[in-house]
Amino acid sequence: MTLLFASTTAACLVVLAVVAVRIDSQSRRSGLDHEVGSRAVGLSRAVWFDTGVLHLEPLREDELAQGAQVLAVLQAAPGQTPRVRNVVPGRSSLPGRDRLDEVWRSVLDEQGTVLVSAPAAEGGRLRWAAAPVWDEDRIGAAVLVGTELARSDRDHDLLVRWLALGCTALVCCAAAVGHLLSGRAMRPALRGLAQQEQFLAEAAHELRTPLATLRLVVERSSSSGASGISGSSGAPGASGASDEALRLVDRLSRLVTGLLARARLESGAQRAELVPLRLDQLVETTVEELPDHESVTVSTEPVVVLGDPDLLAQAVRNLVENAQRHGGPAGSPVEVTVAPGLVTVRDHGAGVPPADRERVFGRGVTGASSGTGADSQSRAATETGAASGTGAGLAIVRWVAGLHHGTARLADAPGGGLLAELRLPTDVPPASSSSSHEGPGTVGA
Repeated sequence: MTLLFASTTAACLVVLAVVAVRIDSQSRRSGLDHEVGSRAVGLSRAVWFDTGVLHLEPLREDELAQGAQVLAVLQAAPGQTPRVRNVVPGRSSLPGRDRLDEVWRSVLDEQGTVLVSAPAAEGGRLRWAAAPVWDEDRIGAAVLVGTELARSDRDHDLLVRWLALGCTALVCCAAAVGHLLSGRAMRPALRGLAQQEQFLAEAAHELRTPLATLRLVVERSSSSGASGISGSSGAPGASGASDEALRLVDRLSRLVTGLLARARLESGAQRAELVPLRLDQLVETTVEELPDHESVTVSTEPVVVLGDPDLLAQAVRNLVENAQRHGGPAGSPVEVTVAPGLVTVRDHGAGVPPADRERVFGRGVTGASSGTGADSQSRAATETGAASGTGAGLAIVRWVAGLHHGTARLADAPGGGLLAELRLPTDVPPASSSSSHEGPGTVGA
């Protein structure tokens, strides 16, 4: 923020300084031309021709002549080169012969005052004005007045130095003020970020502790019930309910962990560590850890990607669980395939209508609200006793894919069913072992 503010201020000041320097240069040149031109015209009116004779006596007493730095008169007969008369302070102050001839020709061509820049013979840059003196109907002479450019150039250079120094000082002041103001403006945001991080930490503790306690209670109840009513007819139903409760607790625990991780990444409180990993091994391990993985078949080939292992495992788990919930009756087969840069999960359910395939990746969209095809899925899940979704599974999958510069989409599977694809880039830098991103807001899919 401070760098942007200082850079903008510096750019504006540089533009203003360049404009000021150009205006000063042009105004100085215009003022110098006006001064030397007016002096030359005034002196040309002070001298005159009388029957072909040029009278220069007024130049000895004229104040314009006395104030001129360099003064000379060029006189020439028709068709001849001009000769120099009345040179003040000396001949070495005038330009060379070739330059004088060029000035004379310019006066004859323009029929008026000519302004040129030419160095003196002894060195030094001068600005010259040559005003014609008429001998009846022809130009018989020209008054040449010169003034040095060195003093004007010194004043201009001094202005440039002062502008550079002033702009530097203003940029430093602007940077200091911008840093102070941005610091004050960022304090509430930093304070809010710290409070959010504290809230997330407390929420993680408050949510995980009851879930862990609930799991222990269910396990203890299941053990006690199995031993107390081992010979009764109600024992199988109670055991099935306990197993279902344990599965729900595990799923809720994973969901809480995923949502908290996403909240931390999106708020900038945590960074996603991307490291080279074997995608095929990660998928196999994730599927084996699922409680109902007997109906899931995995086909893999060695694939290395750059990713966060926890987030990718969460995405794969969500895809498989979504296929198990909505891919037909309980125990319906699910096929998981790992290819270079691609993980596909296929079920054998009713599928999702094409119009709803993007909407189901939104937050809060569940199988029961996804259209006709999803309604049939939801009914099938209800009939088999499966739990309905929370609307966060596929949203997390899409978010994880975007965080890894990949994509997630749904398509029709050959022969029926739904095919979920998770595509990831496979160009892993050979010299890099890790990478990090601030969150999905700063990483493009």
